[in-house]
Amino acid sequence: MAEETKLTTEEKALKINLTPDIYGCFAEIGAGQEVVANFFRAGGSSGTIAFSQSAYDMKVSDSMYGEASRYVCEERLVTMLGTEFETMKFRLPEKNKQARFFAFCNTVESLNYHKTNQGHGWVGLRFQLDVNSPPNDIILHIKMHDISHKAQQESLGILGVNLIYAAYFFNSDLDDFLENLVHRLPRDRMEIDMLRVSGPDFENTDNRIIALNLVKRGMTDATMFDLCGNVLQPATALYKRNILLMRGRFRPVTKVHINMIETGLNHFLKEKDVDAENVSVVFELTLKDLTADGKILDKDFVDRAELLGSLGYTVMISNYLKHYKMVDYLASIAKGKKMGVILGIYNLHSIFDERYYDNLPGGLLEAFGRGFGHNVKLYVYPAIDVETGDLYSLNNLKIPINLTGLLTYMKDNNKLEAIEEFDRKLLSIMSDDVLSKIKAHAVHWEDDLPEEVVKAIKFYHLFGFQEPKEPTTIKQ
Repeated sequence: MAEETKLTTEEKALKINLTPDIYGCFAEIGAGQEVVANFFRAGGSSGTIAFSQSAYDMKVSDSMYGEASRYVCEERLVTMLGTEFETMKFRLPEKNKQARFFAFCNTVESLNYHKTNQGHGWVGLRFQLDVNSPPNDIILHIKMHDISHKAQQESLGILGVNLIYAAYFFNSDLDDFLENLVHRLPRDRMEIDMLRVSGPDFENTDNRIIALNLVKRGMTDATMFDLCGNVLQPATALYKRNILLMRGRFRPVTKVHINMIETGLNHFLKEKDVDAENVSVVFELTLKDLTADGKILDKDFVDRAELLGSLGYTVMISNYLKHYKMVDYLASIAKGKKMGVILGIYNLHSIFDERYYDNLPGGLLEAFGRGFGHNVKLYVYPAIDVETGDLYSLNNLKIPINLTGLLTYMKDNNKLEAIEEFDRKLLSIMSDDVLSKIKAHAVHWEDDLPEEVVKAIKFYHLFGFQEPKEPTTIKQ
């Protein structure tokens, strides 16, 4: 692996060109023929490249792949992959009996002349790992951060070579694959916020683990997946949606979490500028909340994902520890649509803690401007006061006296609202207590969890659950 990381983009392209049974085609839209150009420059490409094409004119693109309302989208990419791969097989049936075919495609919006847009695109590879075998797909979404059109083209060229190289030579190990995918592409040049693999050679690959690793490795700050485990690109899935966000550990999901989301959603739907048909409810896990026993455990993460999926919720993984960063990120996607955030009363303490914002030149005021200057509202769920045993809510929130004016401003301007329709019987439920009971094989832990969650924990043996052993009988 150490030797591989020293290879240049040209050397990787040459290695692929000199591998006699790798053979494929290229179709690139929007940012030039930069990927295939690397293979031409490396030499020996005649044994690897069947054909290369680019449809810059929309009418030409429509004639090749069908009419489309959007050209830089996942749907267009999938159509391109299918069309080009099948075309190559149809034209070269004898060649396909000797070589492993691939089709590399991308549809990209690079930086325009006036630099008023965000360079981004969809990149994909359909490829065979064995001759005559069914193909696999790797699909990813990228954001390009270079500040010139030429630099973005160059980074796209590097990524394309890396993708084909990693797919053929590092497909059995996720860490090696991801390391090779972003080789010579630092985060300040390119961000990958969605990556999905599929096909017969990846039947045992969990795309949720890939999503987790994108965030864990710093390749992006947030990614998400739906209840079926399908990885989603946040900006596409949540574009101009009314987003209702709930952040937490969910280890495991308890009845109090469900009560929070149900009551919070009722409040959110009463807002005059919220359309019930346009609402996306998102459960978010931050990397910090994914930490178990000092490190991020894939098994622990999947356990939580299974539970949230069993309840039908979309899950987001992020590296945004602070609320204002998360809200700022979602606001760029929601495009002015109303957003809501459900949180517990004790989480509000950190939001009003001035020390929390020492990293910002403008301190707490800058954070509130960035986080709550958008069309966003917080819905605050109460708790039992750990000192007095009384109800602790937004109505008796304890904050420093110098911040009470800010609190009043937030309430008066529809930025904060107390959740009133809570179930007081549930306030004593603590996830950590439930988790300890499950691990200790104690009784009655089921009483604190939704029925669907109990079934999932028992069926999948999550969080260390074990079936109780049948008592042994002594023969007389």
